[in-house]
Amino acid sequence: MADQLDPTPYDALLLLSFGGPEGPDDVVPFLENVTAGRGIPRERLKEVGQHYFLFGGVSPINAQNRELLDALRDDFAAGGLDLPVYWGNRNWAPYLTDTLRTMSDDGRRRVLVLTTSAYASYSGCRQYRENLADALAVLRSEGRPVPVVDKLRHYFNHPGFVGPMTDAVLAALAALPPGVRDGA
Repeated sequence: MADQLDPTPYDALLLLSFGGPEGPDDVVPFLENVTAGRGIPRERLKEVGQHYFLFGGVSPINAQNRELLDALRDDFAAGGLDLPVYWGNRNWAPYLTDTLRTMSDDGRRRVLVLTTSAYASYSGCRQYRENLADALAVLRSEGRPVPVVDKLRHYFNHPGFVGPMTDAVLAALAALPPGVRDGA
């Protein structure tokens, strides 16, 4: 990751997310990725996987990420910004390391990273930074050109994030019957 301010323009955006299973056969392997190194028995993962099986083994995060990718690309195009957008995940396909390989092969040298985790915490920030560092180390070990990556700041307290959340909560409250709304 970048150690200092770099005046070189960004040549790509990487949407970095958690990942999720795309079907029933993906659930336990996905959970094994999420819990790697923690010694959680496979039988326990199958139990946890039942939550995914209630939804056909598909996590909604993937469809949400595809919608976000489309929205970013459309917004960039509408604004005349020629910036390719890639997608990589920490725990499922498309895997972060594979995406960074593609970006390296495509000649990307300076990448802006947008994570789908808005909050500052180990799981919501540092782990993403560690995964980025690990993936870049793999590229380095393969002798590939390694792009400089800069992760965007947390946005949990940005007006562009807080405003729509506030509006949605107020709209939901307004839709409740008065007796229920008063106790909400």
